[in-house]
Amino acid sequence: MYLKLLKNPIFLRLSIVQLLVYFGSFFTTVAIYTLILDFHATPIQNALIVASFSIPGLFGVINGSLVDKFNLQRFMKICLILEMLFTTLFLTITNPSQIYLLMIFIIFRMSFAFLFFTSQMSLFPKIAKDENELKTINELHSIIWSSTYAIGMSLGGIVVNYFGIYNTIKIDILLFIVAISLFLTIKLKLKQKRKRKLSHLIIGGFRYLKKNPLLLKLMLLHSSVALTSFDTIINLLTDINYKNIIAIPLAIGFLTGTRAFALMIGPFFVSRLINKQNLHLFLFLQGILIILWSFLKDNFYLSLIWMLALGILTTTLWSYTYTILQTKTKKEFLGRVVAYNDTVFMSVGITVSYLSGYLYQKGLSLQSIIFSLGVLFILFGYYYYKKLRKIV
Repeated sequence: MYLKLLKNPIFLRLSIVQLLVYFGSFFTTVAIYTLILDFHATPIQNALIVASFSIPGLFGVINGSLVDKFNLQRFMKICLILEMLFTTLFLTITNPSQIYLLMIFIIFRMSFAFLFFTSQMSLFPKIAKDENELKTINELHSIIWSSTYAIGMSLGGIVVNYFGIYNTIKIDILLFIVAISLFLTIKLKLKQKRKRKLSHLIIGGFRYLKKNPLLLKLMLLHSSVALTSFDTIINLLTDINYKNIIAIPLAIGFLTGTRAFALMIGPFFVSRLINKQNLHLFLFLQGILIILWSFLKDNFYLSLIWMLALGILTTTLWSYTYTILQTKTKKEFLGRVVAYNDTVFMSVGITVSYLSGYLYQKGLSLQSIIFSLGVLFILFGYYYYKKLRKIV
């Protein structure tokens, strides 16, 4: 089904652009994580850097209105160019005193990355033939993200280890140049948007949500997947337990890359099994797997194996809950609803990332932190079973 979709030249080119941009961004992510460890950042600084990658997702009110206001293709092109510009500025960070400047650059870069993502997720329902094709498009997008995450984080660890932090960022910049050049060849046939004030779009978006409370509940459900924001935990585990076993960039790369490999292959096994009647069972199972990891985390090789288990369900949970939200949203409000959803999602992700570092620094064990995330997943499954299963 994915190969059939890629026969469409628009989907094929968009997919290649996604692959190039995501692949390079994960190279840079490993480089930045390695850089802050080289700077001997505190656990809270570490958590803040990780959170910086998600903070722009909090700007959903503005992001969604911008996406619904402007021509999508032109807007997406500008976002790619500005994202590349702020990636280039990472090359100017050379000492620990610039950690907070690095945070600012990350926030700006990710702001344009999120705008591009929101544009895509509002574009897909407009060019998909039906709900089934939309689900396939979402899964393909997620598989591309997961595959580039797997390869980018794993290979990124090797590249950073052997070629250095700044050369790795330069590779990301080159991939951006190729991606932008390819994106310029895409021709989208979209209806011309009528001119509306940004303030009217913002107010209209809030009114739409107020009249459709189910959408807020679906956003909350989708945000459960953000509980798998394990980057801070992996960084702390590497610094505490793994750095004496394997080089820091390799440990970060292999752990995140292994999990991402599971994210990539998961839909091939799980996608056909999940439906609206059994979604809660998959949420329960994800929670149980996280709880089991809390007891295995101290052993690098067991943790590496368990990363596979943790990632198998995640992509399908993400794409399926996203598809439910998209299909329940009117097309003229897609940009805003998608962006509001990302705000909720990223708020949960940022909270998990920050609290993981903060609570550990205050004395709470990593085992307790991981265990709690698993319990929360189980609670989300119960919430879906009791409140949403019969109305979606």
